[in-house]
Amino acid sequence: MTENTKTHVILLSCGSFNPITKGHIHMFEKAREYLHKTGRFIVIGGIISPVHDSYGKPGLVPSRHRLTMCQLAVQSSDWIRVDPWECYQDTWQTTCSVLEHHRDLMKRVTGCILSNVNTPSTTPVIGQPQNETPPIYQNHNNMNHKPTAIKLWGKISENLGKICCVRPHIERFTFVDENANLGTAMRYEEIELRILLLCGSDLLESFCIPGLWKDSDMEVIVGDFGIVVVPRDGADTEKIMNHSSILRKFKDNITVVKDGMSHPMSIVSSTKSRLALQHGDGHVVDYLSQPVIDYILQSQLYINASG
Repeated sequence: MTENTKTHVILLSCGSFNPITKGHIHMFEKAREYLHKTGRFIVIGGIISPVHDSYGKPGLVPSRHRLTMCQLAVQSSDWIRVDPWECYQDTWQTTCSVLEHHRDLMKRVTGCILSNVNTPSTTPVIGQPQNETPPIYQNHNNMNHKPTAIKLWGKISENLGKICCVRPHIERFTFVDENANLGTAMRYEEIELRILLLCGSDLLESFCIPGLWKDSDMEVIVGDFGIVVVPRDGADTEKIMNHSSILRKFKDNITVVKDGMSHPMSIVSSTKSRLALQHGDGHVVDYLSQPVIDYILQSQLYINASG
């Protein structure tokens, strides 16, 4: 498959990130590596979306801290960015709502029609310009003129920046105004673009807990978008999926990242990181990046058992 015929993917990870760990970043890297190895996908970007403060999880520090720590954790990445949309809403948002927000936003920014996993597009996915402005990328016989995945993500990020406004209480973060007038839609090469939910096997397992997730939301998350699962602690993902009728129904939309080798990052968690900080455990450097540790110590976070 050529680059243009492969499915272009944006990985979206939702969660507390309380705090963000090396394991979270490892999850993105392993997922991208595995999807590329299949030969069917190109991961052009990753989005970290921290949960709203009203989620109510015990020990959850304010979003301004979690956003800053996330930004510090990905500051050297050229493909993962932090999105504050969830944190800036009036209240907690469902994972389904977050996925739909980013899907709709990408439609508006790129001009692309995003296909979903359950019903893939049968026609070329292409942005339709509203005036005579030349397309950002034009078709040429010379393959050197075709956009690379990084260039595409760069153009998307660049145009997101053009419609962003800065919220005063977190100056380093930009916020995309969903009501902004975007003007002319961008036009890219004919590509298929999808947003997939990236998660660990613990989130997959939570789908099987009666009453925790709405069936309608699960249908959208797994059926319309699809998920990429990075197993943790030797979890049996096959067994987990068999416990849910919805997961069984949309099994083909679930990509499990398979890795024959165990990796220490697969057992790193925010909970272990908080405990290490509270106990003054030197192993915290194995769990968190140094900029995140420095920020935590500077802000006196997680020092007490209460968070």
